[in-house]
Amino acid sequence: MRKAMVFGAGVSGIGAKKLLEYLGYDVILVDDKLGITSEEGLNLLDGIEVFIKSPGVPYNKLVLEAKKNQIKVIDEIELCYEYMVQYNIHANIIAVTGTNGKTTVTTKITELLQYAGFRAEYAGNIGKSFAELLLEKKELDYVVLELSSFQLENLRTFKPFISMVINLTPDHLSRYSSVDEYFDTKFNICKNQSKEEYFLLNTDCQEVMDRIALIPGSKIELSQKTKKDCYVMAGKLFWKDEEVLETEKLSLKGKHNLENTLFIVSAGKLCGIENSKIREFLYNTKTLEHRMEDFFSYGNIEFINDSKGTNIDSTAFAVEAYKDCILICGGYDKKLDWTPLVELIKEHTSYVYLIGDIAEELNRRVLELGYDKNRVFLLKELKICLEDIKRRFSKDEKRVVLFSPATSSYDQFKNFEHRGQVFKELVREIFGR
Repeated sequence: MRKAMVFGAGVSGIGAKKLLEYLGYDVILVDDKLGITSEEGLNLLDGIEVFIKSPGVPYNKLVLEAKKNQIKVIDEIELCYEYMVQYNIHANIIAVTGTNGKTTVTTKITELLQYAGFRAEYAGNIGKSFAELLLEKKELDYVVLELSSFQLENLRTFKPFISMVINLTPDHLSRYSSVDEYFDTKFNICKNQSKEEYFLLNTDCQEVMDRIALIPGSKIELSQKTKKDCYVMAGKLFWKDEEVLETEKLSLKGKHNLENTLFIVSAGKLCGIENSKIREFLYNTKTLEHRMEDFFSYGNIEFINDSKGTNIDSTAFAVEAYKDCILICGGYDKKLDWTPLVELIKEHTSYVYLIGDIAEELNRRVLELGYDKNRVFLLKELKICLEDIKRRFSKDEKRVVLFSPATSSYDQFKNFEHRGQVFKELVREIFGR
């Protein structure tokens, strides 16, 4: 029997294991917390034909040894694509990456395709793994994949029908040696495309435009500022100079969501969806959980769950949208430059509560910039922050409490979804009494 090794027992790794077993492989699952350790795995590499590296695991001695032994090292996304090619699975792939907006764009493209009558599902960095989706759904018209930079590191032949890099801002610098390495990795999403496939090009993002040489596919240009293939002008969104919708009627509000909408509309048009369907869908679709989600009121105090604010730019959008808010911020230290956000915090927030590993560093930075020390609370934990807010502020005062961490959740939570759920449960428990 053919042998394979999967390193990492998360969603991606378990999905890869199931697909490999379906294909007849004897699979060794390695995970330093849940079973065979990577140190033990070093003694089990003999006879391994394929090695699947899960996106969250490091490039440690086991991975390097597998490469040294000329074992095929790929990720789950590449494994699934090779499976689709080998078994003539003809679902079109729409692949989505970028620093901000990935989940909204992925989810809403999928929902738009379903609204238009296509058999479409999403997978990858959200929902279920690509592998599990392929095993469960044999007949699909479209698979929409949200892909992180980690999931794009070990691609060989992966070639989507439509790919996109929504935008680029610094992130994950604890993983990559430089911001350029992080940005360049994102463009693996399109490296195998030909002129028969499409790349949605955000011409408003300079970091994307600087990497235009990395795009071999047919480019569809998008802009909020100038006339392109898909563009915004005078409150209307156009596709190839044809009016599609009025931007003020969009249910997804804000400048960042208008950028997302350009990608959603462009993907829909390339898939043949008529304007009326796109309009109906985008005028009525709902915002996603954990993304500037207004979920609870305590008298005149509104609570906003923006747990998906996992980097500085995404929290900057939220802070600008809710001026004079009480901000709860902080989490895992990703070694980012906090200067732009600290300046926005000083300008747009009335109080700041700091949590997580980065709390003390953020406290130092905001005080250095001249933020009133009586309005900064270094409390480290969400529950303590919320209890303090209840004691300190009257429900009769009109205020917004914005939970937008600006970084990853791994120091205190499993992921941003878990973090957002904990926040919502604590708010309901503390303020719903």
